[in-house]
Amino acid sequence: MNELNATYDYESDYEDEICHKEEVLKVGSILTSIFLILVVVWNCIGNILVLIVLVLYESFRSLSNILILNLALSDLLFTFGLPFWVSYHIWGWTFGDDCCKAVTFVFYAGFYSSVLFLTLMTVQRYMAVVHPLSDWERCRGFSIAPIFIIWILSAGAALLGTLRMKVIEESPTSIYCEYDSIRIKLAIIYLQNIFFFITFLIMGFCYTRMLQIITQARTNRRHKTVRLILCISLVFFIGWAPYNIVMFLRSLTDLGFSQFTICEVSIKLEYAFFACRLLAYSHCCLNPVLYVFVGVKFRNHLKVILRRIF
Repeated sequence: MNELNATYDYESDYEDEICHKEEVLKVGSILTSIFLILVVVWNCIGNILVLIVLVLYESFRSLSNILILNLALSDLLFTFGLPFWVSYHIWGWTFGDDCCKAVTFVFYAGFYSSVLFLTLMTVQRYMAVVHPLSDWERCRGFSIAPIFIIWILSAGAALLGTLRMKVIEESPTSIYCEYDSIRIKLAIIYLQNIFFFITFLIMGFCYTRMLQIITQARTNRRHKTVRLILCISLVFFIGWAPYNIVMFLRSLTDLGFSQFTICEVSIKLEYAFFACRLLAYSHCCLNPVLYVFVGVKFRNHLKVILRRIF
């Protein structure tokens, strides 16, 4: 992810008097606000159901359940900041400097921890399929240690950008929660690009090896498992790869690359950024479906809960 509120990218050198982007910003703000509201509702419903199922019916002696629990908490943490950005897109930043930093920290901590837990879940699946005789999951200390490490790393990464966020008031009607310099914004963008690239390499390697093992197995459920694994990896890639690519291309405008300072190109990048950001944010909504409710046990538990309610 890059600067959370690039709708108000007032520092960009290429936005001069000739290149007007009022229409882009207006359309992007409206669509982003509507979509983020839907993301908040769906993400809260899905991940709260995950937590209810885990607490009522599952055991936390399993590393898989511990990871699912933390993944749900990460997605809820990520969602907590979205209502503030909805308000930001509509009315500008009205919550003060401290809230600007706090919301940014919570948002990024949820984002980083969510991706890291997805990566750790991939490694756990890899060990179960490729090295089924390994007893690493049974070691309680080894099961808990990565959880704390992920939360510490996520908080540290989120803190890097949070400390340089501040409220900037250009006028009584133009108040922004932004990074205090272009260099910091670019550093955060490239940190996120590298972060995505490394996690995708790890997940790609693990899923490739799992597919090799599964396709060699002579079981009736082979094709169903292959489809599930392909779905998980493709959804992660489709959700975050376009966003990171567009985010990198937009950063080139701040570095003064002439190809990206042309007004027409710049406007197209803005539209692409809005679309890719919505696609990336929707990934957290799919986590409960892809990683939890595809399991037979969780589906059965959910049916029991729904019967009791209705």
